[in-house]
Amino acid sequence: MKLTPPWMSRADRRRWSSARTVADLGELMALWLEGAIASRPGYAANHGPEEETAHLVPTLAALCRAGMITTNSQPGLSGTGANGLWWEQRAAVECVVTDPDLLERLVAVTHDAGMLVRVNEPGGTGEDPVVVTTCDGEPTAWFGGRIGDADMAVQWEGLDPQLFRAISTGTYVSVIAPDYGGEGEGLWVGLDFFTGLRRYDPADPWFHQPIRYSSPVTTAEEN
Repeated sequence: MKLTPPWMSRADRRRWSSARTVADLGELMALWLEGAIASRPGYAANHGPEEETAHLVPTLAALCRAGMITTNSQPGLSGTGANGLWWEQRAAVECVVTDPDLLERLVAVTHDAGMLVRVNEPGGTGEDPVVVTTCDGEPTAWFGGRIGDADMAVQWEGLDPQLFRAISTGTYVSVIAPDYGGEGEGLWVGLDFFTGLRRYDPADPWFHQPIRYSSPVTTAEEN
C-alpha cells in the first residue's frame, strides 16, 4: 500500500514558487484542477478538487487561464444528505481578478445575466455575503466575503513575493446563481461562453437561455 504524505512535494513547491505572473499562476491552478499537479497552496496536500465539482473542472480551468483565479466553487444541488436532512446549494464560484478591464467586464456580464455578484476590493468593506447552502432551510455556508490577511498568507503560501502582492491586493469576485439546485447550473454554461470554452451555436439549447453572455475573453493579462 502506497502512503501519501500529508505535505506538498518539493517538485510541486518549486512549481508554485517559480510562478511570476498571474498568467503563470492561472496555468498552475488549471493544471491542479485537471489533476496534473498533486498539490496547491492553501489546500490539503496531495488532494484534488472535491468529487462534487468534478464536472466543473473544464469551466474552472478556463477561468483560471483567462485571468480569473478561482479560489472556491460549488455546484447547484438539492437532495437528502447523509444526515437525512434536506440540503440545497446554489451554483457559485469565487475568484480573484487583478486586471481592471477583465474585472469590469466580468462583473457587467454576470450582473446582466441575472447572477448575484459580490465584489470585495482590497482594503474595502465589501458587500454582504450571500447564503449558498442551506440544511432544512437553515443557512450553513456563504459566498461573498473577503479573505483576511492571515488566511491570505495561508491560501497563497510559497508564492513569489511580487506575485503574492498582486494576488493579495486583487479584487475578489463571487458569482452566485439566484436559484438553488440544478436550475442554477446554467451559471457554468454562461461562464464557458465568457471564456470561449463554449462557442456560440444556434443549435445549442443553452444559446437561447437568458444566461447567455457576451463575446468570449481572448487571453489573460500578464501582471
